[in-house]
Amino acid sequence: MDIRQLQYLIALAREKHFTRAAQVCNVTQPTLSGRIRQLEQELGVSIVRRGQRYLGLTDDGERVLAWAKRIVEDCDGLRDELAGLTGDLRGRITVGAIPSALPMVPKVVQAMRNSYPAVQFTILSRSSKDIQRQLEDGSIDAGISYLGNEKLDNTRTWPLYTERYCLFIHRDHELSSREALSWKEAAEQSLCCLTPDMQFRQIVDAAFKQVDCFPHADVESNSINNLYAFIQTGHYAAVLPENCKIHLSEMEGLCAIPLVEPEVEHMVGLVMQNRDPMPRLLSALGQSSQGLVL
Repeated sequence: MDIRQLQYLIALAREKHFTRAAQVCNVTQPTLSGRIRQLEQELGVSIVRRGQRYLGLTDDGERVLAWAKRIVEDCDGLRDELAGLTGDLRGRITVGAIPSALPMVPKVVQAMRNSYPAVQFTILSRSSKDIQRQLEDGSIDAGISYLGNEKLDNTRTWPLYTERYCLFIHRDHELSSREALSWKEAAEQSLCCLTPDMQFRQIVDAAFKQVDCFPHADVESNSINNLYAFIQTGHYAAVLPENCKIHLSEMEGLCAIPLVEPEVEHMVGLVMQNRDPMPRLLSALGQSSQGLVL
């Protein structure tokens, strides 16, 4: 048994498809299948339910997968620890971020790279539920998500910033000169919104509910960039995080009016699985984010 066999098994469990798992691992499909069969022979158990396609893992396979994740994580942590002892901290960190936090992610990345310029990042847009699940299965190393809104099991967190909200409208809109708007006034607009499965949409709906408003979303999308496009037509408005104002210079004709009555705030932070010892690379990310005020 070697580490590559375990990595192939983890990839297969994540991708749920032999060919896709092989592509992720940069090997041929027969190579991946053969190494997993070899692992089964060495352990003396059946790991994969096989048919004409991937059918999932056996009960024994699920137990092997849990151990595989621990072993691979420990190996990665060992490499990071040894690299850190030589002062040469490097590697790639995969971060899943909720869509509303994406404008703030570059500051988190740069805070880390200021101290460790050899560290690289992969940033993925994910829902808060996906972040929780992918932290557990090892698909991502860290998440940037809401703290306190949903239960985050067996995690460590670092608060980053307080999310506040604005109504984004076209500059030709009759309300564009206002310094602030109430949530009731926002509810009266023709709204485009993120889809109901997104945690941000649930926050917005809860804020409207506080003022006994239940507006209908004329347009729904899982992309904030798509919402920008609808607002630019001049026919729609959208409730979005205050930090999205970062992009206003790029979004011609848009403006953002703060929402009040009530004041709504939610904490967003860095989230990682609580591991002991924490891999040095991820520990450094947490430390660099701890002093970051966004």
